[in-house]
Amino acid sequence: MAETGASRLPQKPPAHSPLARAEHFVWLTARVLEQRRFAYHFLGGDADAVETALAAYRNDDDGYGHALEPDLRGPVSQPLHTAHALRVLDSIGRCSGQRVERVCRYLTSVSTADGALPAVHPSQRGYPAAPFVPVVDDPPSELLATGPVVGLLHRNEVWNAWLFRATDFCWQAVESLEKSHPYEIEAAVAFLDSATDRPRALVNADRLGRLVREQRLAALDPGRLEACPVAPGYAPGEHHFPHDYARTPDSLARAWFTDEEMARSLDHLADDQQEDGGWPIRWRQWAPGTALECRPMVTIEALRTLSAYGRAVG
Repeated sequence: MAETGASRLPQKPPAHSPLARAEHFVWLTARVLEQRRFAYHFLGGDADAVETALAAYRNDDDGYGHALEPDLRGPVSQPLHTAHALRVLDSIGRCSGQRVERVCRYLTSVSTADGALPAVHPSQRGYPAAPFVPVVDDPPSELLATGPVVGLLHRNEVWNAWLFRATDFCWQAVESLEKSHPYEIEAAVAFLDSATDRPRALVNADRLGRLVREQRLAALDPGRLEACPVAPGYAPGEHHFPHDYARTPDSLARAWFTDEEMARSLDHLADDQQEDGGWPIRWRQWAPGTALECRPMVTIEALRTLSAYGRAVG
């Protein structure tokens, strides 16, 4: 029987549950896209509504702009915006077909000489941007920008000529990592979790796990954060926890941490819900509007991570 409109109406979570408090926060503060995403993931909402909201950020060059990633303002397409759009499409099972082929054409047009992506394309110049994402005329290739996109496209079995060179770049970048920082490691995990060469991915994930522990890039005891250094250039309190690397139990990064360490990490994540129902952002805040737009995004990801590990939120 065809699904009726009534059956797709949002299902209300129990009052005062973490999910109900988060729902109130989302309706109060979030952009339409995050409202639609929250409804899809937690209230029985429809994927079409998410895709419609996301389309408002798409440009004629088949990239995405308009501050989809809030720390880059202005209308122009950027790799970071487009990567975020792909994550949204992936999360609703729509990361395939002609829509993604068009995105790959955009990625090809902004890639560097070695086929990778810069974090910020020079077209951002003249529009506001966070001070920690500088705009330069000849931006370098970045694993931070390329790894998550390549991993996501492999996971969805997307085949495009651009992917071959971008994949080679990711392997080279991951295998040469020595001194690193949390966001770069997260990008490496996003690539390795879906890389098609599984034995090679396992070997590299094992090495990165040792690097994370040796360089103390994960706060393993949230009760003693004063003993865990914050990476240079990060905001005070911008710690990273096991759940930041292993966002789902099937991530390769899950093997880096003991059951006890992961349980403490998830307890900390659950306890981090604020009185207003949302989760906080830990990175450097540079404008009131961007912080307001980011918190619903962080809230959705916190709930998705807790749910992936079987933690009750509703």
